[in-house]
Amino acid sequence: MLCFASLASAQQDESQGPPQAQQDKSETNARAAEESSSKDTRVDLSPPKDDAKNHPISGSAVSDAEDASSDVQEFQAWDPHKAAKDVEVGDFYLKKKNYRAALGRYKEALVYKPNDAVANFRLAECQEKMGNAGEALTHYQEYLKILPHGPLSADAQKALERLKASGAKQNTAAK
Repeated sequence: MLCFASLASAQQDESQGPPQAQQDKSETNARAAEESSSKDTRVDLSPPKDDAKNHPISGSAVSDAEDASSDVQEFQAWDPHKAAKDVEVGDFYLKKKNYRAALGRYKEALVYKPNDAVANFRLAECQEKMGNAGEALTHYQEYLKILPHGPLSADAQKALERLKASGAKQNTAAK
């Protein structure tokens, strides 16, 4: 009887398999689930069927773009994620009252995303704090042009009124 019991336990151990083998099999299945089903990673850049017929003017636009004497000689870098990070770092410097550093970050954000409303508003705040009323006025107006009814539009309107009033006082004092 003892032999039968040990044989049954050995068969049971074999059916379960070694724990390492089961772990390897589950890892292989997990990796297979993460892989792409497409083995072909090349991108097809050929035009769609009947493209020339459906878009007859596009051929001249492509040839104009490829022409070296075209009006477009350079491209502007556009990276909204980098712009958002620059605004975030600029906000940090603004809270620390390091206006020069914040100003640099907001200007850099506008390089990567020229119509960023928040960057324009914060840049205007920095310019105002640093005593550059003319630049501040320009960037507050730019904010209002981008988001006339935005969340900071009331603050921008107040700042514009304040800057115009102080500019008028300076003009009368200079006379």
